[in-house]
Amino acid sequence: MLLTYENKQDGVIIENRTSVHVPPHLHEAVEMIYITSGTVELGVGQELYHMETGDFAVVFPNVIHHYQVFGSGKNTGIYLLFEPAMMPLYYDELQKYCPQYPVIHKQNLHGDVVSAIQTLASSGNDNIMLAQAYVQLIMAHVFSEMKMTGKETVGGEDIIYKSVEYVAKNYREAICLDRMAFDLGVSKYVLSRMFAKTFHCNFNQYINSVRINYATAMLERSTESITNICLDCGFESQRTFNRAFKERHKMTPREYRNKVNTVNNQ
Repeated sequence: MLLTYENKQDGVIIENRTSVHVPPHLHEAVEMIYITSGTVELGVGQELYHMETGDFAVVFPNVIHHYQVFGSGKNTGIYLLFEPAMMPLYYDELQKYCPQYPVIHKQNLHGDVVSAIQTLASSGNDNIMLAQAYVQLIMAHVFSEMKMTGKETVGGEDIIYKSVEYVAKNYREAICLDRMAFDLGVSKYVLSRMFAKTFHCNFNQYINSVRINYATAMLERSTESITNICLDCGFESQRTFNRAFKERHKMTPREYRNKVNTVNNQ
């Protein structure tokens, strides 16, 4: 099976659907799964986790995962994806860490988590503020009840994981493909091909995407000036920052902050 990369930029995606085989993939979103009937096998990194009705799992951004379904009966689940920028308090942790064991089985799952997931599934993602509140509640339980580990422990020596980890630790600094290749002990041409085939973008585009994620979170949770945010997330100039931000959000950083403040003050 080929590895694929998905870039989720729709804020929140909620699907109540039949569980099917999904090949190895990774994306920038946090993915949650709640099994409503039957079973599913969740693969994270090189491990496979069996899930039954009532079980819950979470996969952090840029962690390779896949699904396999072997049950012959009805296999369904609620699948929830959301951007890390929606969780500014957890943003750094979501980039650097992931659950050591990503599944919470039914008997250990808090009732508030179940209620939040079911409410989200029934109400959809029309009310973004409501969705964010319920996701915040779920993530509070995730971080209090799941032991975290560095993402590098999940992928071992896999070049994709090593690259994702390297960028997560260094994106706020001035990094380039040559330096990254040297530090990882691989050819820059190997890295370049990896970004093209796995992430469907070049190295600079990937770095800018990670930086924009961080900038988005800072615009939402802080009162730092846009200039300081631009420099803090690793951009060399505000002009480059503004262009990259507008490509992602279809508005300038200032317009985005004003929009967030308007929504929060309603």
